[in-house]
Amino acid sequence: MTGTLSPAVQDCLIAVSSTFGSVFAHIDSWRESIESVVDERGGLATRDIDDLTESLVVPGLSAHDALIIGAGFVATPGFLADAGWHLAWWLGHSNTFGVGSADPSIRRLEAEEDPSSDNFRDYTTLEWWRVPASTGAPHITGPYVDYLCTDDYTLTLTMPARYGGAMIGVVGADLYVNDIERTLLPHVRAIGAATVVNSSGRVVVSTDPHRPTGSLLRAVDGHRSTIIPCDATSLLLVLDAPDS
Repeated sequence: MTGTLSPAVQDCLIAVSSTFGSVFAHIDSWRESIESVVDERGGLATRDIDDLTESLVVPGLSAHDALIIGAGFVATPGFLADAGWHLAWWLGHSNTFGVGSADPSIRRLEAEEDPSSDNFRDYTTLEWWRVPASTGAPHITGPYVDYLCTDDYTLTLTMPARYGGAMIGVVGADLYVNDIERTLLPHVRAIGAATVVNSSGRVVVSTDPHRPTGSLLRAVDGHRSTIIPCDATSLLLVLDAPDS
């Protein structure tokens, strides 16, 4: 089908796929490393997963031009030997949440992990956990306002980590939607009237001012749409043209 598409559309599809594909490649490498260590040891405690996850994700978070602004591992309840619930998640230089680490530009996310606390939140009910847990596949959540980590419009990319046939947690990364817009909008503008949406129809990037980030895509009177999947992602490119 790509042979029938204009060069601008093909360029946009490549830009979307490569942008998100590169992030998923990082996540997949972290997943492989975590699964490998668990396979060797048969299980981990919180200190083990914290040290391992920090060593994997912090190098990428230290780059000030990186798209990834938060990353880590979130454990399946009961997987770790000494904690029922646990988030091993680090925040990059542009993220104001968290506590300090050896690198002053990197902070560890502070999250309540005591289910008896009023501030506790069951993360297994959230989309970035729930969908990979049910499908076993990588997933893009958002755009949404992430009150847990960024307090801003965010995309969270996650995939499941497994051991012995069971999911032991999810590995993932956060991206600011503003950064994605700056990266992709020139490619979308080159097409004309176009919008990138997630699998639920929420707007990620659009040239239409009536389609703000995070809004649900709605049909526009007098327009017809062509919907094209963006390879290697669950995102869709929607092309609008006036009805003749």
